[in-house]
Amino acid sequence: MRIPCVLMRGGTSRGPFFLASDLPADPAERDRILLSVMGSGHPLQIDGIGGGNPVTSKVAIIGPSSVPGADIDYLFAQVRIDQRLVDTSPNCGNMLAAVGPFSIEAGLVPVEGAETHVRIHNVNTGKLIEARVPTPAGAVAYLGDASIDGVPGLAAPIALTFVDAAGAKTGKLLPTGSPRDIVKGIPITCIDCAIPMVLMRASDLGIAGDEPAADLNADAALLRRIEAVRLEAGKLMGMGDVRDKVIPKPVLLSRGLAEGTLTVRYFMPHECHPALATTGAVGIATACITEGTVAADLAPRLRAPARIGIEHPSGRLDVDLMDRDGTPVAGIVRTARRLFEGFVFAKPAKGFDQAA
Repeated sequence: MRIPCVLMRGGTSRGPFFLASDLPADPAERDRILLSVMGSGHPLQIDGIGGGNPVTSKVAIIGPSSVPGADIDYLFAQVRIDQRLVDTSPNCGNMLAAVGPFSIEAGLVPVEGAETHVRIHNVNTGKLIEARVPTPAGAVAYLGDASIDGVPGLAAPIALTFVDAAGAKTGKLLPTGSPRDIVKGIPITCIDCAIPMVLMRASDLGIAGDEPAADLNADAALLRRIEAVRLEAGKLMGMGDVRDKVIPKPVLLSRGLAEGTLTVRYFMPHECHPALATTGAVGIATACITEGTVAADLAPRLRAPARIGIEHPSGRLDVDLMDRDGTPVAGIVRTARRLFEGFVFAKPAKGFDQAA
């Protein structure tokens, strides 16, 4: 099966972008194609275009908006590497950075001038995100002088504003009704802002919190403890059994070391992110200004407007929290790049089943 495709980097993630009209409307058939395209079921995704890492096994599906007030629909899919599973429960804010440029170049959104404003409806969460994309000379600009930690070189800045991010999946900022719960003897904060997360102090798990991602990924006992807390937190958040879901995301917090507000280690959920998810940064920053959370314990007393500096394994990500009519709104600058355009090939159902 020959399918039009554009490979793009969005923030610190990478994956294929498809027009919704080029994929089956049936979710089961669509997911089967995505598993074939990405090569899932093999740790290297050797028979597909996935990169053998959660940050390079992501898919964006774009189409005209299905809701008023938005320009386009964006459905995100996290494709598991070693299992034939596709999870469309979360949003991905890094891939989100490339949604505006892709939509403009696909002819879904007209250029407005030197900067084009794209209103994105995230189908996964029902939330609205505003993107400001540089379009000088009537076309998307990818070259510029902005840099983000975790990506080499410079690129054009893309400003993302998360409008009404609270309750992305559960309908509540604090799904358990409390800013703090105790699970397995560990104080946690269950928060749902842009993406559901369970926040823990790194010290409560016996680590400093600034360890390299590879060291944490090699600590099997630590990963088991984190997963046990995550599974219980998922139930407390009303999400049921989350063992086959990538949310909620577990996050370890400690004090900032290089003039940042916090140091974080963000898990996806079974592997430490080499940098930090954009949606995760939105939720962590919001937790810093939410009284009683474990994040607020580690951060100075903050209120919007504020800039929250979040240190991660690859550097730092800044979140600007603004007050819009009494509601915190998060702004983040990301970059994106168009890497490849053409066709990707999926196996027919019979061949795919035999290969699996």
